[in-house]
Amino acid sequence: MPSIDPAIPIVEARGVSKRYGPTTALHEAHIKVFAGESHALVGRNGAGKSTLVGILTGLRAPDSGQVLFSGEPAPAIADREGWRRHVACVYQHSTIIPDLTVAENLFINRHPTERGFISWSTLRRRARELLDQWGVAVSEDARAGDLRIEARQLVEIARALSYGARFIILDEPTAQLDGDEIKRLFIRIQELQAAGVTFLFISHHLQEVYEICQTVTVLRDARHIITAPVADLPKDRLIEAMTGEHVSLGVADAAGRTVPEDAAVALEIDRLSGDDFKDVSFNVRRGEVVGLSGPTGGGRIGLAEAVAGLSPYSAGAIRIDKKPLPSGDVTAALELGVGCVPKSRHDQGLVLSQSVADNAIMTVNRHMGPLGFIAPKRRAELTGRTIRSLGIVTQGPDQLVSGLSGGNQQKVVMGRALANDPSVLVLMDPTAGVDVKSKEALLTVIERMRQEGKAILVVSGEIEDLKTCDRVLVMRHGSVVAEHKAGWSDNALVASIEGIELA
Repeated sequence: MPSIDPAIPIVEARGVSKRYGPTTALHEAHIKVFAGESHALVGRNGAGKSTLVGILTGLRAPDSGQVLFSGEPAPAIADREGWRRHVACVYQHSTIIPDLTVAENLFINRHPTERGFISWSTLRRRARELLDQWGVAVSEDARAGDLRIEARQLVEIARALSYGARFIILDEPTAQLDGDEIKRLFIRIQELQAAGVTFLFISHHLQEVYEICQTVTVLRDARHIITAPVADLPKDRLIEAMTGEHVSLGVADAAGRTVPEDAAVALEIDRLSGDDFKDVSFNVRRGEVVGLSGPTGGGRIGLAEAVAGLSPYSAGAIRIDKKPLPSGDVTAALELGVGCVPKSRHDQGLVLSQSVADNAIMTVNRHMGPLGFIAPKRRAELTGRTIRSLGIVTQGPDQLVSGLSGGNQQKVVMGRALANDPSVLVLMDPTAGVDVKSKEALLTVIERMRQEGKAILVVSGEIEDLKTCDRVLVMRHGSVVAEHKAGWSDNALVASIEGIELA
């Protein structure tokens, strides 16, 4: 292996920009990662981290700017083998095939052959040599699906190193690990660093940045903000770099208002447990907006889906206006008065091949006639009211919803959630992927629904969404770990979400 000049970055991005239509995903961003370090890349959702990783791994071509490896221009985008020799990414969701052995996963699509047949003895020998070289203590014959999560991650790292790459991107590597597993993974990362491997470390748990990384780069609003040694960047300055100056939208802030003490409890979560949350309890009263935030994988989406009947829960209880909600029952949730904006409008919220009207009234059942159809006149009334009240820009109720802008599609999803006049609203990332004008319109609808006395659960990581909340609950590792009353500072909330204690 050629010697490495420590003064030349092992990878460098210079002035890279990327746009998707009117959206700027990355604007003249830059980063330098030097050999043998663990370099953290942090930023809030939408800061540009995923786009930069895509560019650094050759999955996306920048519109402008340049990527260099050890001072040399990156391979052409089509040269996948060339990219694999320089860089690999171990993603949060494993690419290991669970039903194959470790050896088969290490050399997938490049099995050694003899006379046209796979040489299993050679495959196992090479796998054992590779695992020993990088100190991965698993059997080459083990079924990959039987390994612990951190062991699967180390197998993925070894596979990347077998191509010749010495620069590994770790995307949220601890999201599915417990405390002991994280400690073991960090020990192995440090050992691999000592052996000449360089890491770009992406995490929403900022305390981990201070434990494992030497340098940190912050992105915000698609731009590079700062690169600094971790030891020279106090936690409060790191949070400040991530949040910046908060620009308020033209929407009412919850600070200063109060919820009447005698307001009835509409949503009760009582010691609720599920696949990714445990023993969670809280109430939402009529006329109250409660935010639910936290890092990716913290359990907030799973809990919200349980309230909407989209996912089952395993223990505890959900009560809507004092009536129990069965586990995993969407129909029961609708009948009890739960309206829902799901996390993904495309995958869960809309039928793109149907009209605005069909999507808007999909949850309406009490207006159906004896044969299960809604009378054309009633259909027109319901759809017209939804279009007017939410300001949906459309050619008409019969336009296919696929032809609407993202903001107007989200308004249709919101309209459907409101169509049955629910008492409880569960809104997951309600303003994700929409323009500023649509964001203001959607947040205004939330405020109007609050004034009408609905109990609203806003599940989001967006500061603007959470500003509408009377209080924000923060979930990490499946539990509620903090509560912030309206009037919180951006820095304090983000620090809580990221797991950092400010002095």
